[in-house]
Amino acid sequence: MAERPLLAPITESADLAGHPKKKRGPKPKLIVEFPEASGEEWVDPTSFPEALALHMRRHGDSCNHLHRAIIGPGDKTDRKTIQTWATGVKAPGTIESLSVLSRIERRYRLPEGYFQAKLDRTGRATARPAIAALTASERRKLAWHLPGDFSKRPKREREEILAWVRSVIIEGATEYRRFQREATQQRFSLRFSNTASVDAGATDGSMAGCRDAPSQLQTEVHSLIAFKTSTLAPSGLLRQGMWGEETASQKLEHLGLMFGALCSPPDGDVRGFGVPADRLCLAMLLFPSVWDWYLHWREERRGFYTSWEVNMLDFALSLAREKTGWMRQHPDLADALQPVDELISAGEVDEACRDWDAVCDRFIIYALNRKKDVQRVAKVHRDPFEPILPILEAESPVGEYRKITEEMLARMPSARRHPKAAAEAVRAFLMLRFGLHLGLRQKNLRQLRFCVRGGRHSSEKQLENLRCGELRWNDLSGGWEVFIPAVAFKNASSSFFGRKPYRLLLPDLGRLYEFIDLYLRRDRQILLGGAEDPKTFFVKSAKLTTKDAAYSQVGFYDAWRLAIQRYGIFNPYTGQGAIKGLLPHGPHNVRDVLATHVLKKTGSYEQAGYAIQDSPEIVAKHYGRFFPHDKSALAAVVLNEAWES
Repeated sequence: MAERPLLAPITESADLAGHPKKKRGPKPKLIVEFPEASGEEWVDPTSFPEALALHMRRHGDSCNHLHRAIIGPGDKTDRKTIQTWATGVKAPGTIESLSVLSRIERRYRLPEGYFQAKLDRTGRATARPAIAALTASERRKLAWHLPGDFSKRPKREREEILAWVRSVIIEGATEYRRFQREATQQRFSLRFSNTASVDAGATDGSMAGCRDAPSQLQTEVHSLIAFKTSTLAPSGLLRQGMWGEETASQKLEHLGLMFGALCSPPDGDVRGFGVPADRLCLAMLLFPSVWDWYLHWREERRGFYTSWEVNMLDFALSLAREKTGWMRQHPDLADALQPVDELISAGEVDEACRDWDAVCDRFIIYALNRKKDVQRVAKVHRDPFEPILPILEAESPVGEYRKITEEMLARMPSARRHPKAAAEAVRAFLMLRFGLHLGLRQKNLRQLRFCVRGGRHSSEKQLENLRCGELRWNDLSGGWEVFIPAVAFKNASSSFFGRKPYRLLLPDLGRLYEFIDLYLRRDRQILLGGAEDPKTFFVKSAKLTTKDAAYSQVGFYDAWRLAIQRYGIFNPYTGQGAIKGLLPHGPHNVRDVLATHVLKKTGSYEQAGYAIQDSPEIVAKHYGRFFPHDKSALAAVVLNEAWES
């Protein structure tokens, strides 16, 4: 085998004489701050990837060269990121990415926000660096409402923005909301479980973290609920009226609060009375000393009396009423009574066991007088109109509220790239639109079922048994119709119904039919995921752990409130939101909007009642905000016609 020739050694002189080795290939293109665009004619694309690729080509930039021109030493955006943007594989979604887009716009001398306006809407908050001193939950809530340049603003301005968002958007800056937020931090109520004839959706969520009532009290309350909700009064007993699901749920909540306060420790945050749980029983409601303590406790907690205390006394009076009162007809309730120091003496317990009627009679005299005392000094704590005052004060309240739905359409996420976010936005849009057209109470809207086009409608009898309504396609009218039997309404005995069902054809306006069809065909199934179908029109966004996709009362309220927070409240720091001065609110406020709108246009409480399925008296008492100047303005229109003729 031939030997390889030895290489000549490199001498020092040869090394010194050599020159640095040059890189192969063309020289890098010089970076120019504002490159000149080619003279070719171009049409502005609608999509972001096409627009970015077009302007890169017009200005002679490759992904690599553009990256070198706009990215600084501390930036994390790499060359491949720009390439994925130009090809449409990914889209900018973080604060840093949006900052890079601004640099590209400046480089190509495009209008500010040019590229960002072409991005598909995600329906999500822009990702941003974590804000110190905020929990993960707070960051998620606040992220929607912070401007893109939040982190670059001065500290004082950042604190101002955070304070405004917390106060106005997240919490709702009313005195009642502040009280409610503080009160809900203390979970002291007792929970009554497995209560038949009560809508479970009405109590889900609000009872989280509460204690179960003792077995004796549970048994008594279950018996009371059965007595008041059964179709016919139990044999041998008399009653005056019956409760629906909502009323029964409300009474359970009120009893839970009262007995929860009684058994809470006196040295805790709640400052209860400290009654041992095993001594709690409904018979305690017949003792004035119990009520005096509870009424005083509520006054100290809130600062004044309200109609709530009056309603509770009315409730207790109905239980002790002669002949028809449930407690009056159950003297055996005295067997569960036990003395409680400084509240119920042993002598009072013995008297209740001996002469139950006398105890009931004495309580009625006490409660009637105490009710008058409370009524005289009671104050209104919650102004139901306060969150929606800017809408009610507008010339056209419905037209003003409609701006929120238009804001939703303008910011609707892309269904192609973000199907679930788009489905949630469509659901929120339909919630508000149905509320504006139907004026239903939350329960009727939440439990509304549906029948697809060409499907078989539920009969009136079936819906009566279910106590809910149905959205269906009416072939004769050629439109979507809402049909609800009268028994499904809270005020079924109102003169508005006259025992006849409610029926309304929804108008094909503002793309309503388009989104109903889209929701039923595509979005509702996306929201359901793998959860069991509750057969209601509106369903929750199901997660892996979701067992029931039906909305609870609290869940539906929160969904509506979230839509108002994101689309309704005008945010001066982001420029988003439809209405200045609006505050978070729930679906019930839409009834105020409809009633006030009709009153402003017609001056008729009767027609306002037609809009919300209620009587003129109820509208005048609870819903219509119709001031003297509104009445005078309406009359002036008629009177001024005499001068124009």
